[in-house]
Amino acid sequence: MYEFIRGAVAHLNPASVVVDAGGIGYFINISLNTYSKIGGKQEVNLLIHQVVREDAHVLYGFAERVERDLFRNLISVSGVGAGTAIMMLSSLNPDELTTAVATGNVEVLKAVKGIGAKTAQRIIIDLRDKLGKMPESGQILISPDNTLQNEALSALVMLGFAKKDADKAVSKIIKDDPEATVERVIKTALKRL
Repeated sequence: MYEFIRGAVAHLNPASVVVDAGGIGYFINISLNTYSKIGGKQEVNLLIHQVVREDAHVLYGFAERVERDLFRNLISVSGVGAGTAIMMLSSLNPDELTTAVATGNVEVLKAVKGIGAKTAQRIIIDLRDKLGKMPESGQILISPDNTLQNEALSALVMLGFAKKDADKAVSKIIKDDPEATVERVIKTALKRL
């Protein structure tokens, strides 16, 4: 199994890159997120995930470890292949995808081409606990449909609380007191966690 490939960019397009490493050109499938991070660079260092099939050995490359970890989690879900996982990572950045799974937002996942309601629900069910343990990038995300919950959850995660525990506490607080401010939700959650 390859861990990374470092070399000169021989060819780059939004879906793939050819990296010349040691005189060999490696064709590597990439997401749009990785494309935007390596665009314009002469030399790249990509983290690799190799898929070995009966008819091909396929390489998938990622500019950041969090994106590769998310890709590996996605392909562990029944019905989600490498192509679908790359499509998801091209449509949503890792933070948006993690937040959608953690908050159970089926609509965000369904907006990705090739993802139906059943697959979106399966992804949420299978990955909600796993993604709560993944390292955060530190970016606070606010979605327009539930800013109160997302702001409170982001603040608690940045304070070092587990995403799963914080999400449960925030959901219960908001259910009990729908008129609560973000500050009150966070303060109440801090007492309960």
